[in-house]
Amino acid sequence: MAGTLNKVMLIGNLGKDPEIMHFDNGGSLVKFPIATSETYTNREGQRVTNTEWHNVVINAKGLVDVAHKYLKKGHKVYLEGRIKTRKWQDQTGADRYTTEIQANQMTMLTSRAESEGMSSDQSGGYSQQPQATPAPAAPMP
Repeated sequence: MAGTLNKVMLIGNLGKDPEIMHFDNGGSLVKFPIATSETYTNREGQRVTNTEWHNVVINAKGLVDVAHKYLKKGHKVYLEGRIKTRKWQDQTGADRYTTEIQANQMTMLTSRAESEGMSSDQSGGYSQQPQATPAPAAPMP
């Protein structure tokens, strides 16, 4: 077989607002976790949902600004990229590894209307913002 392939495609929801980092050389990156879920019915007939969390890093120049400005916790996003594992050392000097999705393409799937009508609750879910109740109309004479 000629060649290899390292490609990831994900559709998921942001677990928190994107975090941006700026570097001395003028570069920047944004990172955030997204959750993907699979649901199935087990042998007992119960629905089971498994959620997988993915650490996403974006360092493509224009995409960093768009992600930081428009993505928020709970938003649904489509990402394409590749899997990258980094090696680093903790405070004790032990080797640690972090696997991330380095995204190079992104499509926001939460519409502006959905985004503006949502407010984050403590559990990470989203609910509609309450609408003001109009005052009752005065009776007609």
